[in-house]
Amino acid sequence: MFIDLARTRRSIRRFADTPVEKEKVDTIIEAGLRAPSSKGGMPWEFVVVTDPDTLAQLAASKPKGAAFLKDAPLAVAICVDPKITDVWVEDAAIASVYAHLAATDLGLGSCWIQLRMRHFSEQQTAGARAVEILGLPNGMEVLSLVAIGYPSEEKAPHPADSLLYKKIHFNRYGQNG
Repeated sequence: MFIDLARTRRSIRRFADTPVEKEKVDTIIEAGLRAPSSKGGMPWEFVVVTDPDTLAQLAASKPKGAAFLKDAPLAVAICVDPKITDVWVEDAAIASVYAHLAATDLGLGSCWIQLRMRHFSEQQTAGARAVEILGLPNGMEVLSLVAIGYPSEEKAPHPADSLLYKKIHFNRYGQNG
């Protein structure tokens, strides 16, 4: 059931040195392609990265919080042309989450790496650096990278009593049940 997947999914940043099978990669991509988008526009494109040098370059494109990507056997770059739709961030984010959840469902670990509005240097954003590394056409953006692989760490599910139910409101803000 979906709720079981949601309960057990955790961000994994340590991966075994084992390639992800093509069938699993195909399933992750299919899940991303099935993600809903505004008006069915599907503005995203995916770049599947398995080359260790490219993974290392992408890890360095965001100096804080992405170093673990260099040790992942796989990343999916979620790319989009912002001229296609004004809700490209939302559409690409949904596709990212679908890939992320599909990986978990397949027994893989994954972690979202946000590039949008993050910096590579004072002169260049992390997303722009990733665009260069991946050879994307002019005007394309990289919203996120999803690092994927067989986990070499285990994380327990977040306990139910840690969920922020106080942030749930009924009918009007401030009515908590």
